[in-house]
Amino acid sequence: GEGKAEALFHDSHVGGATLAEGLQKALDEALARLPIPKVMSYQLADGWSSVNFVRPAHGLVALHGDDVVPVTALGLQAQRCTHGHRFEASASPIVLRSADSYAQQLQAEGALIPGFAERRAEIVRQLQAAADKLGLRPIDDEALLDEVTGLVERPNVLTCQFDARFLGVPSECLILTMKANQKYFPLVDAQGRLTNHFLVVSNIRPADASRIVEGNQRVVRPRLADAKFFFDQDRKKTLASRVPSLAKVVYHAKLGSMGERVERVRTLARAIGQQLGGTALADGADRAALLAKADLVSDMVGEFPELQGIMGGYYARHDGETEDVAFAIEDHYKPRFAGDVLPRRPAGVALALADKLETLAGLFGVGQLPTGDKDPFALRRHAL
Repeated sequence: GEGKAEALFHDSHVGGATLAEGLQKALDEALARLPIPKVMSYQLADGWSSVNFVRPAHGLVALHGDDVVPVTALGLQAQRCTHGHRFEASASPIVLRSADSYAQQLQAEGALIPGFAERRAEIVRQLQAAADKLGLRPIDDEALLDEVTGLVERPNVLTCQFDARFLGVPSECLILTMKANQKYFPLVDAQGRLTNHFLVVSNIRPADASRIVEGNQRVVRPRLADAKFFFDQDRKKTLASRVPSLAKVVYHAKLGSMGERVERVRTLARAIGQQLGGTALADGADRAALLAKADLVSDMVGEFPELQGIMGGYYARHDGETEDVAFAIEDHYKPRFAGDVLPRRPAGVALALADKLETLAGLFGVGQLPTGDKDPFALRRHAL
């Protein structure tokens, strides 16, 4: 009945760990788990021991209140000294009085903005102010903003420009070149069209910034010239003339070449087009499917894979293909992420469906099923 159940319990007492022990363990585990794709091996000052890390580490600070916590990492002993801005700090090293004064001392003596959020907000404020002066606006790019915030300590935004003749190259190519290679913020006008002005977030603020501006303008010129060269060279060959080269591109060991894949996608696109809109749509979807992957063997997409589809659209228009075909080539990767736009025209819808269905059927067919943590071919996204 009630209260007759037997219970067994074990009584034990575990002593707490000291802060130094707990922090040392946490620090070791955190360092071991950092996802560093390529570590560098370097020797310590003793000339014997070597350490692996992303780059040589020079200092370790661990403070609790006013006290140094005696932990070690990467061959370094914790202390209370750090360094501020390489050129503009008023004290070097900065001797930290306590954990609480860390941010304030870095700002006052180190001439930098220690908080990520504050630094980011300051960059946004300066970008906006510089763009407003020209009546333009910086492109929205949260990822670029985060990356630049992580690269500078004391942001100083400067306005630069490039030769307007490069504006004949598709804006996507120029924007990608400036963002990926140089971390610049391109400026667009009220209509969203790219201009030949861009903003640079510098880490130094000399009295005369003209040298920095000139330097950045000089560095970007060959990058833009490369993009222009790729664009001009690519247009010398039609997309249709590139299709045979896809036979030499391996798609998947068990699924043959990209050329064979194109033929499968064509068959599907034709069938879907026929059902959605009869022979005319079937023909348009088939033509788009034939040309959709041809830009993969162009110079521009070889350099910037992110432009696949986009360049195909430009080259198709240049070759005199129909707008339906050009839009379909550009749109067939869409939607690329949740909330992305859908293809704009029926031929693009038929091709996007065919492309995704071919991928799903093919990869499931050869047993490449996604698992809980691995989905290298983005099959979930294709299905969604």
